[in-house]
Parts: sequence; structure tokens; C-alpha cells
Amino acid sequence: MPPAAVIDPTLDGKDSALAARATGSSWRATLLRYYSLAKPRVLYGNVLTAAAGFLFASPKNVHWLLFLAVCLGTTFVIGSACVLNNVLDRDIDTLMARTQKRATVTGGVGARNAVIYSAVLGLSGMAILVAWTNALVVVVGLGGFLAYVVLYGMLSKRMSIHGTLVGSISGAAPILGGYLGATNSFDAGAVIAFLMLFFWQLPAFYSIAIYRKAEYARAGVPVISVVRSIANTKVQILLYTAAFVTTSLLPQPFGYTGWVYTASMAVLGVGWLVMAIRGLNASDDDSWARLMFRYALVMMCAISLLLAIGPRVP
Repeated sequence: MPPAAVIDPTLDGKDSALAARATGSSWRATLLRYYSLAKPRVLYGNVLTAAAGFLFASPKNVHWLLFLAVCLGTTFVIGSACVLNNVLDRDIDTLMARTQKRATVTGGVGARNAVIYSAVLGLSGMAILVAWTNALVVVVGLGGFLAYVVLYGMLSKRMSIHGTLVGSISGAAPILGGYLGATNSFDAGAVIAFLMLFFWQLPAFYSIAIYRKAEYARAGVPVISVVRSIANTKVQILLYTAAFVTTSLLPQPFGYTGWVYTASMAVLGVGWLVMAIRGLNASDDDSWARLMFRYALVMMCAISLLLAIGPRVP
């Protein structure tokens, strides 16, 4: 499953900084450059949601070997997508401050070697998923990879304001894959888990689109804040935040969690919703947008924790 596209724009800058520190020709520096290409912070965040999806779908007994196979295969597939994305985005990355130090931009890792590295990761990940999980996980993994690399990275990201929606589909694939890995069936829980991550990504990414607006405009990436306006972006953030909060409260009515989950998500969700409402009249758009994104990261951790423990507590 590919990475959540909306985590990528900011956390990826930290992974680029990691690549910048990996100078020299020693084996350690070389390993760090290749490691940075997999966008580790993005990678681990997405694997966390895959693990949460699996545990959410395993309220009683956890099949730990299957859990390990799902997480390991997902890690390799996501890493492969991240590496290939680095290769494809070299022209854009040279124009954006947060990505100018990527190893694929500086020449620390050549494009050919990066593609080989991506292929090894991807094939290894898919082999694990094929051998030890089920057909649904394999389909989600392959479909999510193609959606992120081709439909998002190669096409919609560069051509349409709706690229974020496409990226959000691929970004919700890890939690769906984790859920299906445990159940081997597509049910209401799978839909809820997928929609939660799908809706979560849009307020997060649109917040980044506000405070990174100048960089995206310079790189020619048609994000919503550049094409339509910051005011319109704020309205979309509010609408998708409301959609997320609503979806996040569905597990209990469908019988998947108890009141501990619902009360916790309600408090956190209302807090995010209030913040989104206040943003409509914010005087400092950049500061508000950065705060919204930081809260989004808190929400992602909360989603992962509460979905994992929700079926196990009252």
C-alpha cells in the first residue's frame, strides 16, 4: 500500500534533511541515502495505520504471524512507491525548498539505481503479501501502489486540482489492507476504516497547501490554494473535517467499538472541527494552517491507537 499522500509534503522535508546529512562515500552514508529515499517518517506513519486496521479487525485473537506479514509486506510496498515517487518528482523537487536536498535531486543516488531499489522493495513486498496474506490484501496493495505512483504522482498531481482526492484514495489503502488482512472480507468495518483515513487526509493536505502555497505555485503544482484561493481552501477544510468527525464516530453504532473509543474520538474530533471553524476568520492563515496540520498528526496517532484498542475496551 502506498503512502498517505498528504503526510508527504511536510514530513518528507525531514527525510530530505536526512539525505542531506548522508554525505560522503562510506557505506554508512550510502545506506542513509537509500534509507532516506523510502521517506521513513512517511513510511512508518502509514505502516502504523495498517497495523491499526489489522488490530481493529481482530477484536479477540490476533494472528501475530499474519499481522507481521501484513506489516512487513506493506512496509516494502510503501517504501517502493516512495522511492519511485522521488525519481518521478525530480523536476518539481528542484524548485521546492523542502525537497531540494533529496538524494535523487543532488545526485547522491542515480535515477537508475533508485528505480532498481524501488523494484526490489516492491517485488519483495508483493511476494510477502502473496505468500502469507490473502488476495484482497494483494489487490489493495497493487491497486494502491498504482494509484499513488501513476494516477497521483504521474498524472493528477501535475494536471488537476483534484490530485489530492486521488492521493487520498491511495493514502487510505494501508488501513484498508490491514483490515482485510485480518478478516479476508470486505464489510462495513472496512468501509469505515477506509473513509476515516480518506477524509482525514484532505484537511491535512489542504492545510499544507495554504502555508506552502508559494512553493507549489513556483513548481507549477495545481493545488487548491493556488488554483482557487485560500478562502475556498478553508471552506473545503471545514467540510472534510466535518466528514471525518462524522465517519470517525460510526464504529460504535455498527458494533465494532465501545464508549471509550467514541468519547475519545468525539472530544478530539470536536476540537479539530472548532479549529477549522476558527480558521474561516483567521488573521494569520499560515500560522493557523500549520496548527491544523499539527493537529492532523495528533489525530492520525489517535486514530491508530483508538482503533487498535477500541474493540478491546468498554
